Amino acid sequence: MSKSIIVIGGGPGGYVAAIRAAQLGAKVTLIEGDKLGGTCLNRGCIPTKALYRNAEILSTLKTLDEFGISLGNCNIEVEKLHRRKQGIIDQLVNGVAQLLKANNVEVIYGRASFIDRNTLSVNLSEGGIKELCAEEVILATGSKPSIPPIGGAELKGLYTSENILNFTHIPKTLAVLGGGVIGMELACIFNALGTKVTVLEYLPNILGQTDSDITKRLMVSLKKRGIEINVSTKVNSIEEIEGGYLLRGEGKKGELSIEAEIVLIATGRTPSVEGLNLEAIGVDFHSKGIAVKDNYETNVKGIYAIGDVNGKLMLAHAASHQAIIAAESIMAGDKGAKEEVIPSCIFVFPEVASVGITEDEAKQRGISYRANKFMFGANGKALALGEGEGFIKVLSTNNYPGNPREDILIGVHIMGPHASDLIHEGTLAIANKLRLGEVISTVHAHPTLSEAFAEAVMGLCGEAIHMAPQRR
Repeated sequence: MSKSIIVIGGGPGGYVAAIRAAQLGAKVTLIEGDKLGGTCLNRGCIPTKALYRNAEILSTLKTLDEFGISLGNCNIEVEKLHRRKQGIIDQLVNGVAQLLKANNVEVIYGRASFIDRNTLSVNLSEGGIKELCAEEVILATGSKPSIPPIGGAELKGLYTSENILNFTHIPKTLAVLGGGVIGMELACIFNALGTKVTVLEYLPNILGQTDSDITKRLMVSLKKRGIEINVSTKVNSIEEIEGGYLLRGEGKKGELSIEAEIVLIATGRTPSVEGLNLEAIGVDFHSKGIAVKDNYETNVKGIYAIGDVNGKLMLAHAASHQAIIAAESIMAGDKGAKEEVIPSCIFVFPEVASVGITEDEAKQRGISYRANKFMFGANGKALALGEGEGFIKVLSTNNYPGNPREDILIGVHIMGPHASDLIHEGTLAIANKLRLGEVISTVHAHPTLSEAFAEAVMGLCGEAIHMAPQRR
């Protein structure tokens, strides 16, 4: 007899868990409170990347003269921009619905709350209440924007990363609170659209978890593009003024005040657990998420938590990966992955992507390592694209000083063209513990950006062809 599973949440964690469990023979019901696809498809990853593409085209147009091309002035039609974005969202959401239907997953729209470990009460979106029972439950309720304890942060009219995606006009000025991934991606989008952007970050660096070599160079690049970045800056208050808002705070040079037409609060996200009644069934959770084991089961047997709601890695692809592990654990008894290699991609200009440990982390942990960089300025394809800015940085173990080809990669960090695509070569190498020699002996086509990755790895062994030997 097949197992019955209820999945709460239809985002990239929930719908993937539902499909994988159904593939393995489970009877699956998915409960979604809003729209299939969750934040990622509707208010996050996908609409943001659709707008990023608009920004990317505008950035390219500004360099047309370098390619010997001249065009007249370009106009931005906000309505058409949003129409294109919504078309992409609708296509993907409809695709998810069809996949769930094809896998015989029942979809119910409403808000779920636990009555006991196996029983849920659902306030149906269409009205009424329905009780559902299942042997196992997977929580995939995602996260929501976090509002910081700043005076005025609750003012009507301020934006979060979700509602700013439906802007009705291109503002002249924008203040971004938070220099993390969300804040910097949106800062770059609006900068390309023609907005004067100011970023205010509390920490000493933007993109805090990124390798410091990347962030240092990226800061310089973004400032050249006209984005004002203030790090080590504390915002104390936000108040309404005529035509916008006034932000007061303290920075490296003392007190500061910034006026902006609109304000984006991008200070992180917090797991969504409200209304689930987790206390009633004894699920262990805190402000940073629901506590889980290696297979994403909570402290309560048969209750799993995947994606943003467990607070481990707030990335859509991490949620999908966790979803598969949880579904296979329920259906096949798998214990889950203990060492997960998860890449991260940041859609700024130029793109940034990372996998494995950073050099800063290696130093802090006392790991013996080697590091090398290869600049895109020495790569033919990058120059042909007109995108020679940036580099690929690789880190390896240092266990074989006499024969470095036996060492393995432990970190790959990219700033440059198509970083979000290139990072997967590094991910495959790290996840499968490939020796440097195995990467070097793999032929890379010419002219491609991937050659830069091969050259960076060759440099770890002192074998790079298109870069000068490192000084010893």
